[in-house]
Amino acid sequence: MKQYKSKTYNIADIGDYLKVFACTAVMSQPIMSMIMGLNQPNPTQDIFGVFYNLVKYTAPAFIFGILYTTIRSNDEQGSFSYQKHMRANWSNLFVPTIWWTLIYLLGMPWVQQVNRFHDFGSFCWHFINGNAAPHLWYNTMMLQFIILMPLFWAISRYVGQNAKRGILVAVITFILYFAWLYFYDYYVFHGIHEHDWYLLDRVFISFFIYGVYGVLAWQLRSYYNQLVTKFWWLISLAFITCFIWTNIELQKFGHPINFNNAPYYKPSMTLYCLAVIALVSAFCLHQVKKNSQTSLKAFHFLATYAYRAYLSNVFWNQLVWRGLNMQYHAEFHPILTLFGTSILTWIMSFTSAYFLHIWWIKIKNKNLI
Repeated sequence: MKQYKSKTYNIADIGDYLKVFACTAVMSQPIMSMIMGLNQPNPTQDIFGVFYNLVKYTAPAFIFGILYTTIRSNDEQGSFSYQKHMRANWSNLFVPTIWWTLIYLLGMPWVQQVNRFHDFGSFCWHFINGNAAPHLWYNTMMLQFIILMPLFWAISRYVGQNAKRGILVAVITFILYFAWLYFYDYYVFHGIHEHDWYLLDRVFISFFIYGVYGVLAWQLRSYYNQLVTKFWWLISLAFITCFIWTNIELQKFGHPINFNNAPYYKPSMTLYCLAVIALVSAFCLHQVKKNSQTSLKAFHFLATYAYRAYLSNVFWNQLVWRGLNMQYHAEFHPILTLFGTSILTWIMSFTSAYFLHIWWIKIKNKNLI
């Protein structure tokens, strides 16, 4: 395959685009769950099942994007400092996570998952296991990748720009990951350990394929970029095929539609997520090639605040849902309610993320913390 000759990024990179797409899509998921909790008729449930599968690429896209951008920025510097890496991510990721987890546990206790904390020990356990809110399981998983970044840096150094080594790592990762999917499907997903091993869904190994492939996408960018831009039409066919596959699987469980029956940890969903990641990558590279300055700047700006916006999205969707009595509207206009609530949540989440960041910067500059 000929190497990709155009620029790989300009202002924004593939990681930025993936973060924005993922953050936007993921905000609709808890809203869908609330609407589906109102005992919708079967045809509406089927539609929401399709919608849910459509946006069920978010966590893999986030992980791929984070690893891609992190490895790229360090690779261009020619070195990786774990101390600097953790110091930067402490303020960018860990501090916002701590504050928002406290807000959910203390200010919105009804959004806790599985059960509610009842003493200090269970409070601490909910604080770290991701059950403080519907979306915080991802934080528990993602922060493991941040802590384990030296492992992925080592992989990037081993591969370099050696295509043979890259293919070897990709194949081994694929085999190990699909072995993990088989294990998860047998023992956890409706298996004998469904309830006591459920936290395996937020252990980094359940998403490590996307981290490794994010590393490879940068290290072998001349090949990866050529692949996704030249064969985007073939990837689109794979996307459609896998999307149909995931919906057939969900429908086999019958009614009522249960979103828990559409997990990430299936071959169909894994291939679907990889197809989405490849298509978003192709879209980004197309924008870079066209030098679409407005779009590139917008995506880079939004990507800067994507994680903070993600953290706050359940807070805002709860205020919109309760404050505007969306439960009433959802009974009669579920689809309009979904889009209306999602748009309001998106606007509030990114707006609050931006202004809280500005406020935090001012406090730090005044040496008040």
